[in-house]
Amino acid sequence: MPPRLTKLWRPVAAATAVTAVTLGGTVIYSRANKNLSHDRALVPPRRDANGKIVPPAFPPIRSRAEQLAELRKHNAKDAEYDILIIGGGATGTGIALDAVTRGLKVALVERDDFSAGTSSKSTKLVHGGVRYLEKAVWNLDYPQLELVIEALRERRGFLNIAPHLSSSLPILLPLQSWFQAPYLWAGCKMYDLLAGSQGLESSYLLSRTKAIDAFPLLKRDKLVGALVYYDGQHNDSRMNVSLALTASLYGATVLNHVEVTALDKDADGKICGATVRDLMAGEESSSRPFSVRAKGVINATGPFADAIERMDDPQRKEIIAPASGAHVMLSGKLCPKGMGILDAATSDGRVVFVLPWQGMTVAGTTDNASAVEREPVARQDDVDFILKEVSKLLEPESVLTRDDVLATWSGIRPLVRDPKAGNTESLVRSHLVTVSPSGLLTCAGGKWTTYRQMAEDAVDEAIGAFGLTPRPVALPDISGHQLPSLTTDGRCRTLSTPVLGAHGFSTSLPSQLMEVYPIDADVAHHLATNYGDRAWAVLAASPSVSRVAPSFPFIESELRHAVRSEAACTAADVIARRMRLAFLDVDVALHALPRVIDVLAEELAWSESRKEQEWRDTVRFMRSMGLDEDKLGVTREDVVTGKVRARRALGAKEPAKDVEIPLGRELEAGAMRNAA
Repeated sequence: MPPRLTKLWRPVAAATAVTAVTLGGTVIYSRANKNLSHDRALVPPRRDANGKIVPPAFPPIRSRAEQLAELRKHNAKDAEYDILIIGGGATGTGIALDAVTRGLKVALVERDDFSAGTSSKSTKLVHGGVRYLEKAVWNLDYPQLELVIEALRERRGFLNIAPHLSSSLPILLPLQSWFQAPYLWAGCKMYDLLAGSQGLESSYLLSRTKAIDAFPLLKRDKLVGALVYYDGQHNDSRMNVSLALTASLYGATVLNHVEVTALDKDADGKICGATVRDLMAGEESSSRPFSVRAKGVINATGPFADAIERMDDPQRKEIIAPASGAHVMLSGKLCPKGMGILDAATSDGRVVFVLPWQGMTVAGTTDNASAVEREPVARQDDVDFILKEVSKLLEPESVLTRDDVLATWSGIRPLVRDPKAGNTESLVRSHLVTVSPSGLLTCAGGKWTTYRQMAEDAVDEAIGAFGLTPRPVALPDISGHQLPSLTTDGRCRTLSTPVLGAHGFSTSLPSQLMEVYPIDADVAHHLATNYGDRAWAVLAASPSVSRVAPSFPFIESELRHAVRSEAACTAADVIARRMRLAFLDVDVALHALPRVIDVLAEELAWSESRKEQEWRDTVRFMRSMGLDEDKLGVTREDVVTGKVRARRALGAKEPAKDVEIPLGRELEAGAMRNAA
């Protein structure tokens, strides 16, 4: 074939394929079942004879002490787990839930907190990957296309099992010329079509006027209209914690702040467990390392997978190509109508998302090769890049500066290493499952959307590699309504297993909470969409519904609930990963920290010296959330006395209690209040 034709055949073939598939499948897709309504809960609330709601009576979460005692018991051949999982991120907790619902005996240990690493520092999307679809089509890359299809299927399952923590999200593609429309329209329709019956809403064209109505700050110059497509969005760390707690309620031993110090091997050199240490024990005798026996050990430590692999074999070749993804948190006024923007025409060819999230706006991301760090800090040049690219989408008077940034973070993506790839941006977010000669199973790569499929693949491999026998198991009722137990047949069932909080969730839950408790509408919405039906347990944890920060809907009873029922052990566990305040506004989080530490001290019986250490540790952690360098040495007294001031006002007028707030979109009122 002549060279010129060689250059042309791929785009021509790609365009032909997109057009044929799109036009041929539009009718089929239009008939797909896209019902994501949650008007009715799986388990509706009970009412007494007088019509008053009777809050559910949830089964208790086993305490940390109980689970540690259980872990210590499994230290011999005749008292061993089927699987010991190292790593409490999305992959590890997903594996734990999959394995325990197949009747396997499971333990999981996490060195830090659940989702302390990459799993809390995502772009908050549950998506197939429109940019991966474009690459698959233009490069005629069928394996990559299969990954997009898999992710689209998993996206729908994700939204089904965690409706309180996830929802569909419309994302707008601005059109600077109508010549762009056919190409982008075909791409969006193909994205719709590939989802098939698992699709969300259909993509559509938007007029210039309606695009500006959705984004009042959107740049008018050359704007002719927009395309809107749908993907999913979620609260990543709360989903991660929910997976861990669900696995625990179903019988798994699940512990954070427990570090693996060595892999244990038998006389034949086969891995038979691990030596672990409780990092919360301090100087006590219980802090001494102890052995945990298991038929198989799974390495699910994300970007730290190579470190665990080297515990097995110091000469092991690295399999992770770490890449940093920076994000910035901005005012909610950028996305006031619950719709995001995708900028597919950045200065260096990467895409940048601008998305509403928790009443604010998250923008990102970057994609650079990086080192593996426990608390990475977003690079200034990455933050500047994001601000510059987002500013290009806005009217000139709305150009963003560093002063507009409320928080920043960088997540280390555990991409699977490809020796042929010249940069990490070109790597597909696929995953691999591999078993070493000594029996260490490593599950690495992937992304949040496909965590469940990764877990299923890992457990399937573990069953064969470790000689395990899945068995029917009667799963206890966790809905709080004393339903009969559910007997499984030993096969994977996580695609249809609701996570903690999903059973009693519906669009009516906020009003039901307000019917029983004297809380504001934005607080009710926040509790419903962060805890699901466990919002009842949050409100029962303490009579205090005082706000932790005046400008946000977080309340004090969440702090106590986090310790008692969500395995929180430190202030950072609470302020960053149970409540998301550190991600939303790091300055406000700093000013809320004194009260957070005081409440945790009451719950955990901390000494004054421990409280002081907690202050230092949490302020240091906040550096990874974008806290200014000149505030890293601030003391509690500096904050309490007002010596250190926040970049923006902490106070805000609270909404009226009778405000109606639609579920499935962020609060417009809350977004504007938080942006004040």
